[in-house]
Order: sequence, then structure tokens, then C-alpha cells
Amino acid sequence: MIKGLVFFAVLFLVATFPATWLLMLFLGNVGVSVSYWGALPLGILVSVLIGGATTQVEY
Repeated sequence: MIKGLVFFAVLFLVATFPATWLLMLFLGNVGVSVSYWGALPLGILVSVLIGGATTQVEY
């Protein structure tokens, strides 16, 4: 159980890293310097939005 939680935590951080890193670059350019942990909540939202926008729904 613990190994599974650790695995999913690492997988979660790896999956949200690209969006979070790009947000850190953007926010740094507009003058809001935040760390990875500061940009992570917004990175999670962006990752979910991108994932949801790229799915195909068949009715």
C-alpha cells in the first residue's frame, strides 16, 4: 500500500512537471517569482485542462 502511494505521488509529480515548469517560466517573465511548489497547484489545473481538452468524447 505504501509503495503504491509513493509510486503514484512520483508519477503525479512527473506528469504535472511540464505544465508547472512552463508556468514558472511565464510567471518569472512577468515579475512573479514563484518556486516549483508555488506553481504546482496551477500546474495541476493546467494539466487537467489540457488532458480534458484532448480527449475524444463519443455520444
